Amino acid sequence: MTADEFIAQLTEAGFALMEQQKQQFADYFQLLVSWNEKMNLTTLTDESDVYLKHFYDSLTPILYGLIKNEKLQLLDIGAGAGFPSLPMKILFPDLQVTIIDSLQKRINFLSQLTENLQLTGVTLLHGRAEDFGQDNKYRASFDIVTARAVARLNVLSELTLPFLKKNGVLLSLKAAKFDEELQDAKAAIATLGAKFETQIDFELPDGAERHIAVIRKTKETPKQYPRKAGTPAKKPL
Repeated sequence: MTADEFIAQLTEAGFALMEQQKQQFADYFQLLVSWNEKMNLTTLTDESDVYLKHFYDSLTPILYGLIKNEKLQLLDIGAGAGFPSLPMKILFPDLQVTIIDSLQKRINFLSQLTENLQLTGVTLLHGRAEDFGQDNKYRASFDIVTARAVARLNVLSELTLPFLKKNGVLLSLKAAKFDEELQDAKAAIATLGAKFETQIDFELPDGAERHIAVIRKTKETPKQYPRKAGTPAKKPL
């Protein structure tokens, strides 16, 4: 997908980009490739791959009506090079984005990126989700939590659901179907005060399979969750 095809696809979907937004995506690509020469941010560096499999893919929750351009508090867990939250922030500037990542080098890249793109309303946090999830400043504070190919759903639920306000939603983006993961995660989701709402199955313009699981927070997460760093992965609920 070329930059022009990306712009055309968004226009067809009802999201015509302003010149500033087009330039932000172009600058994002250039900075990503430049930094990727000195640290591992992505295995995809061709313009067509980045625009399709990073930028367009990141925007699918918006394209399917799951996120609106409002001052919603959105948390992105393990965003890596900023996916999916920062492409969404470019398209929907009113979103208030917080990113948690455990690697300082990635936070450094994201800091440079947000400065270069002049993105406001973005907070970058270096550390583990398990630790921030027990901090009252962040716990039960977000309308939306996003995660893109971070962990299996039974682990991901414990890393994300404590951050959501009641009635907030976890949007988990994956390439593979969730059916087996959902079965394994049912107990964890219920224990953490949430319920599976729906799964959106679709294809990218190149035919690649994609899925978004929508999990809604229905009540407060018990205080003992998330457990200490590393435990959710080693001993899933």
